[in-house]
Amino acid sequence: MDTKTIELNGQPFMLRSWGRPDLPPLLMLHGFPEYGGAWGDLAPHLAARFHCLAPDQRGYGQSWAPDGVGNYALSHLVSDMAALAEQFDAPLCVLGHDWGASVAYGLAMFRPDLVSRLIIANGVHPVPFQRAMAAGGAQSAASQYINALRASDAVVRFSADNFALLEQFFRHGMGVDWLSEDRMQTYRTEWARPGRLQAMLNWYRASPLVVAEPGVPRTDLPELPLDRLMVRCPHLLLWGLEDKALLPESTAGLETFAPDLTRVEIPGTDHWLHHQKPEAVAQAILDWLAT
Repeated sequence: MDTKTIELNGQPFMLRSWGRPDLPPLLMLHGFPEYGGAWGDLAPHLAARFHCLAPDQRGYGQSWAPDGVGNYALSHLVSDMAALAEQFDAPLCVLGHDWGASVAYGLAMFRPDLVSRLIIANGVHPVPFQRAMAAGGAQSAASQYINALRASDAVVRFSADNFALLEQFFRHGMGVDWLSEDRMQTYRTEWARPGRLQAMLNWYRASPLVVAEPGVPRTDLPELPLDRLMVRCPHLLLWGLEDKALLPESTAGLETFAPDLTRVEIPGTDHWLHHQKPEAVAQAILDWLAT
């Protein structure tokens, strides 16, 4: 793995990479509460095929972390990664997990000139996800944690006792045998950088998506420009069925927005499939690319 600081839109970002620079680029976008180093399990299995590029996204790790919720609107997050893609051989293949999937979808939808293929690992397109979260059913119940992360006292609560509550969030209901104490300490180090936890939580606060109370459907939903939310490139959705945060209903109807969609389940995994079975995830990606 190589590391360097690069400039995107005039600001510093940490970038990790695996594989030879003359290979086709693969942009790997992490989610919450991870950082670019979280791809260290998967990237070595793809490095013979790709130059794997894993930035710390805005507000995370060693990258730029501006103050203010407005700085974490999706348009800004997408602009960062568009600037990164333009420094390499675009259009390129983009892989996103969790919140990184939202940015990856944003690139594919709003900068289709930069994305040749889209791979999502347990992440969601905004329209199916919003519909599921607003329905008041199982996904609404599973998404109640979002309200806790948006709360005004979230930084204090989730950082107390050496990030005990954030660690509990990380581990709750998931298969985290991969999360050793040494690795957990690495995450704590990243979370403890000045202003980072506030910035990470601002991703949730800046999102317009609405979470219904269980059993109480919501109809006051944000206006979503459906005609602009199409994924027109080939799209692979990798899924760990044991995910407790994102349920299968959160991807219902995705084919409407991604007509060239391939779904692949990775058995025995949940939200952290890229850590639990990196070889299987890599093989699914390579098999799909070969079709």
